[in-house]
Amino acid sequence: MNTKLTLTIEHTVIEKAKKYALAQERSLSDIIENYLKLITSDESKSEIELSPTVKALKGSFKAPNDFDYKKELGKRLSEKYI
Repeated sequence: MNTKLTLTIEHTVIEKAKKYALAQERSLSDIIENYLKLITSDESKSEIELSPTVKALKGSFKAPNDFDYKKELGKRLSEKYI
C-alpha cells in the first residue's frame, strides 16, 4: 500500500533531483523509495562475506592521516587518461 509523504527540501535540490530522475527514466518517488529501502534494510553491513583475497589484504595498508584519496584518485586517473 502506498502512502503520500510530504518532504521539505531546498528548491534547487528538488530541481536537480527531477532532472536526474528524468535522465534515468524513473520517477522521483521511485528513486526516493528505493533509497529509503536501501538505508533501512535489515541486512547488516558486517554480514557481508569477504573473499579470502580481500581478507588477506585487509589492514595491510595504513594511510597517513592527511591522505586525501579523492585527490590521489583524480591525479592517477588524469595520468591514465590524459
